[in-house]
Amino acid sequence: MLTSVDRLLFVRGVPIFKELRDDFLVRLASVMDELSFPSDHTIFTEGQEGRSLYIVVSGTVRVHVAERDIAKLPQGACFGEMSLFDAEPRSASITTTETCECLVLTQQQLYDAIDETPGIAINIIRLLSRRTRELNQKVNAFEAARQASPELRNLGA
Repeated sequence: MLTSVDRLLFVRGVPIFKELRDDFLVRLASVMDELSFPSDHTIFTEGQEGRSLYIVVSGTVRVHVAERDIAKLPQGACFGEMSLFDAEPRSASITTTETCECLVLTQQQLYDAIDETPGIAINIIRLLSRRTRELNQKVNAFEAARQASPELRNLGA
């Protein structure tokens, strides 16, 4: 378990919260729940309804669709943020690769926070935009490789 001070210091270092005032971060950090997960535990599954954002305090998690890994997220990374805004099912599954501690922020807690400090919404938009750009770069690189390689040319056609 994190102390109040440790929790504040940790949350302050998370990219989506970096530009927020300390008084706001103190309140936000105090409402987050802290959850522990064992190694190889599925936190949520693709297609599930989601209303929470998670922040990795310790350990790592893998983002995957079925058994295909999309990313590994280390300490300080957050996941689950998309379903907070669009009320759509989770787009991927999250499974721990080792024992993990996470902070959890619910949709209602986030909406209350945005009402109080709209800057958090801008930070989340930046995070989502960065992830979309990274995915676009991967898709474009794959498409270029597919066009250049006769063996890959028929994939996806």
